[in-house]
Amino acid sequence: MQNINTIAVIGAGLMGAGIAQVFISQGKQVRVYDPVESSLKSLADRLRQNLDLVEQPYDCLANLSISNSLAETVDGADIVFEAAPEQLEVKRAIFRDLLPLVKDDAILASNTSVIPIKEIGQNLDHKGRLVGTHWWNPAYLIPLVEVVQSETTSDWVVDQTIALLEQVGKKPVHVKKDVAGFVGNRLQHALWREAIALINDGVCDAETVDVVVKNSFGLRLPVLGPIENSDLVGLDLTLDIHNVILKGINRDESPSLLLQQKVAEGELGMKAGKGFMSWSEKEANKVKSDLVDYLLKVNQTQQK
Repeated sequence: MQNINTIAVIGAGLMGAGIAQVFISQGKQVRVYDPVESSLKSLADRLRQNLDLVEQPYDCLANLSISNSLAETVDGADIVFEAAPEQLEVKRAIFRDLLPLVKDDAILASNTSVIPIKEIGQNLDHKGRLVGTHWWNPAYLIPLVEVVQSETTSDWVVDQTIALLEQVGKKPVHVKKDVAGFVGNRLQHALWREAIALINDGVCDAETVDVVVKNSFGLRLPVLGPIENSDLVGLDLTLDIHNVILKGINRDESPSLLLQQKVAEGELGMKAGKGFMSWSEKEANKVKSDLVDYLLKVNQTQQK
């Protein structure tokens, strides 16, 4: 593995800030670029707030530099993490612009949640250096990073990316086939599709869906994954259950009409005060606060 010490992050938003925090906290030199000046100016303050949450000193901020020059940011970088909005053309344009500016052996990593890496690199030269790195929000608290290998990604790029992520305390996994949503979001949105279908079909209301998940199999997930659970109950029982249940599970290939209707009517969730459920500002803030508190406790437990 080459010695990766200089990291460039393209995007100073929520994900870019979290990715930068992980690396500066581990002594890596990180340069962050964003064309939006306000995002760059607020970055250090946002990082201080995050560092306070995890009870880390501000010393690591000395490892951070910010710039509104893409060329300056990626010059000499060993790896570049793109953390731009989840829009295909935006991501393509970023890699097209930075490719002439980086050194010949720099790794190019896209933090996309669902877009196949082959689509991002479709018209890109040197596709072998492009790899997917799907970080989960908040990046400084959730361990997993999905390292996605497309048909053209070189093995050494995958190996070095995984080694770097392990070095800074993350939990990388190798996604060997470049499919939309990779592993985590395919599993997550399969659950969401069925949850929305149950509401749409009148099986239960929205609140009941979440009560069921949080008070049954959701409690087991931190220690018992779905495949472990299948082996635990027995594959014979799993087969018997599937023979009954699979034919009734939703298999729509397009988003639910109920979901489309709510978006069209401006019922966008917590930020709008109403989605599948109604939310006061106080209720929404409590959910967000409870989530961060929970993740902090998990993070502290894992570090013991």
